[in-house]
Amino acid sequence: MALNLWTAAFSTGGEIPGRHTCDGENRSPALHWSEIPAGTQSLALLVEDPDAPFGVFYHWVLYNIPASRNDLPEGQPKTPRLPQIGSQGTNSFRRTGYDGPCPPPGKPHRYYFRLFALDVPANLRDNLNAEQLQKIMDGHVLAQAEWMGTYQK
Repeated sequence: MALNLWTAAFSTGGEIPGRHTCDGENRSPALHWSEIPAGTQSLALLVEDPDAPFGVFYHWVLYNIPASRNDLPEGQPKTPRLPQIGSQGTNSFRRTGYDGPCPPPGKPHRYYFRLFALDVPANLRDNLNAEQLQKIMDGHVLAQAEWMGTYQK
C-alpha cells in the first residue's frame, strides 16, 4: 500500500481552475488522502512550483496535520493555526497560508501538491518556512504522495 493524494478540483496533470489561483479567489483546493502508513505521527503538505524563474517557489507550507485526518476542506483561512487541521508556515510570498499559482506570463508552470507521512509528533513550532520544514523532515518521511496541476497566464 502507498500513500495516496487527490483532489476533485482538477485532474492530475490538468489545469488548476482559476478560483484556486491569484487570478481568481485564491482558495486552497480540497484535498483527500488515504493509505497512511503505520507509524505515522503527523503529516505535512508542501505546494511548490519548480518552474519559477528563480528556483522552487513554495505556495503552501502546512504541517502538524494529525495522522488521523484524511482530508483538507477547500478554502483554508490564512492563519498560523488551523484547529484540528495543523499549522501553516510561511510561503515564498512571505505570507502565511495558501497562495495559489501566480506565474509570470508565458509557458505553463507545474504545481506539485506533496503530502508527507512523518514519524515525528504534530508539535512542530509555528511559522516554519519550506526549507526549515524540509530539514526537520529529513530522515523522518515514511511515505510521500503527490498530485500535480498546471497553470499559465
